[in-house]
This record gives sequence, C-alpha cells and structure tokens, in this order.
Amino acid sequence: MLWKLLLRSQPCRLCSFRKMPLASKSRPPLACFVYTTDHQSNQENKRTVEKLYKFSVDVRKIRRSKGWVLFEKETYVEETADVLQQLGANEAAIAGILERCPEAIVCSPAAFNTQRALWQLVCKNEQELVKLIEQFPESFFTVKDQETQRLNIQFFQELGLKNVVISRFLTTASNVFHNPIEKNKQMISILQESYLNLGGSEANMKVWLLKLLSQNPFILLNSSAAIKETLEFLQEQGFANSEVLQLLSKLKGFLFQLCPGSIQNSMSFSKNTFKCTDHDLKQLVLKCPAILYYSVPVLEERIQGLLEEGISIGQIKETPMVLELTPQIVQYRIRKLNSLGYRIKDGHLGNLNGTKKEFEANFGKIQAKKGRPLFNPVAPLNVEE
Repeated sequence: MLWKLLLRSQPCRLCSFRKMPLASKSRPPLACFVYTTDHQSNQENKRTVEKLYKFSVDVRKIRRSKGWVLFEKETYVEETADVLQQLGANEAAIAGILERCPEAIVCSPAAFNTQRALWQLVCKNEQELVKLIEQFPESFFTVKDQETQRLNIQFFQELGLKNVVISRFLTTASNVFHNPIEKNKQMISILQESYLNLGGSEANMKVWLLKLLSQNPFILLNSSAAIKETLEFLQEQGFANSEVLQLLSKLKGFLFQLCPGSIQNSMSFSKNTFKCTDHDLKQLVLKCPAILYYSVPVLEERIQGLLEEGISIGQIKETPMVLELTPQIVQYRIRKLNSLGYRIKDGHLGNLNGTKKEFEANFGKIQAKKGRPLFNPVAPLNVEE
C-alpha cells in the first residue's frame, strides 16, 4: 500500500493517448512506442468490436473505462490475443486482460514482443510471465523507454537482486525503471556510502542494501540531497550513527520520503503528548520508529482511539509499538481479549501488539491457558489408604 502512495508520477504508456505529430514515418527500435489519435474515427470500429466479442470480452466495460480505443481505425485484437494464447493464457484470462487494460489492443505486435522479451529476462518461464500479465496488465503494457528498462533490469541483476524481486518491481514499482541507469547507480552509491558512514560494516553492506531495496524500491526515486538532509537532521536531534542506521533499517527507507519539517512536527507532538525529556523521546522513537513516519493527525487519531478504550498515556508510553495499529484493529483485538476475561487496560499492552499472525498465535496461547485446569505436577497427592 505504501508503494502506491509514494508513486511520484504517472508512467508513459506503450500507447500514449496524446495527440502529437509524428516525428518519423519509421518506428525507432526500443523507444517509447507512441500512439497518436490522428487515426480516430467518429464511430466505433465495428471490426474491433466484433473481434472483442469473439474473445468473450465485455465491451461495455471498455466503453465505460477506455472507450476511445474502440474508435481507433487500427487495432490489434487478434494479434494481442494470439501472443497471449502462445504464452498459455486461456480465453477467460485474455478477456480479463483486455477488459482491465483496453490499451493493449492498440499496441503493435512489435511493441508487445519487445516488452515480452524484457519481462522474460526475470521470469522463470512463460507460465509465470502470463500470470504476471494477467495480474498486472497495465504494468505490462506500460513503458517509458524500453532500452532504459532493459539496462535497469541488467543492473539490478548484477547488483544481486533475485529475479522474483525484480519482477515484483516491474509490476508494482515500475517507476524505478524509468530512472536513467546513471541515476539508479548514483543512488545505490549514495546508500552504500551512507551505510558505511553510519558505522555499517563492508561485509554486511550488500545484504543490508539488497534487503532495503527489496522492501522499498521507491527509495531510488529520491534525490541524493534528500537522503543527506534527512540523515543530518536525525544526527542533529541527538541520534548516534548506529541509532540512525537502526531507524533507517526499521523504517525500510521510507524515512527518506519525509521532509525534516514533518519529522520534527511528529517528534514535537509526541514529546508534548507523553511529557518526555529529550532523552525519553529518543528512546520512545527507537522503540517505535513509526512515530517519525506518522503525521500528527494520524498520531492524534491513534492515541485518542487507545484512550477511548480505557488505555492510559502511561501504558502507551511503555509500549509505543501499539501506535502502529489502527483504531479499528485495536478495537477488534481488545474485544477478542475481553472475550477471554483479559482486561487490557489493567495490564500490559504487549498482548495487543504484533502482526495479525503474531496476535492470533498469542491469543491462542492465552485461550489455551484459560481453558487449562490449575494443576501442579510436583505437588504431593493426598491419597487415603
């Protein structure tokens, strides 16, 4: 979800929708495949509609979402469907792809095959490729510069990222492939330099970097100035190098999406709310780094939600990780714990914390303990002769 919020700009499609003059009669290789609307008709292309019906496509959905494609004089419905069939897609899958991404029918076979070859660099086989296209059709039929995309794929492979991670980037973080290869290389160099300057070891640097990129590839969309500014700001707040590195790792690099002013506001709010000294505030942040990431309105909402459930400021301060939970999740978990007679407001908030899986496992232990009869296996038994 965070990845979607951090998208900086809309990518250019294989088939652009702008009306623009043709610079050349011939299509340049591995370039942005630009589609022009100069070939639109005033009426729907009947052949296009008939071909779509042939492949069981719900044309009504296309009319509602991207109806303009039906007015194009030149479309490639059969060609696109044929390639998808060659990859192993069945009729239902093809119909779903064309309904979700109607732009696919105005992309030439040459554009399709070039993109297919690029994605096959990181897919195990055609079955995996067609599955990705089926799940993320718009990501597949979207490209800014295929040569830049190819160079970035090769760079990430040489860096040591697994193909499964790179394929995830292609589908959910395609903007990082729009960066010129030099920009991505520069950002990697800055991250490596920052890691070493903060006390990280050369031996662990590659593992740290690959993990950071796997968790948050959008870090590559930042500027070098933003990274340096954020690190310097945290050091000015009294955090030691090792602590800054800890915060960076725990927040998965999302720290760099924030400006120092936003971080300062969240820290000032937390300091006033929990009545902390500077030292106490630093320890609070180290326990729950998300305090730096959440805006003041989000922190206010979550603290208010906890207070309404009878939880005190002191309890929150003792277990600040509870602030990572939304008010809805807090209410649900408290109700479940109350069903076992466990009064969360009278105890430690540790049982409220954790991921869904961790909470359910902990809840199961409490439930089992409640149902178990009290019995001391080493106590002597009084047995009458």
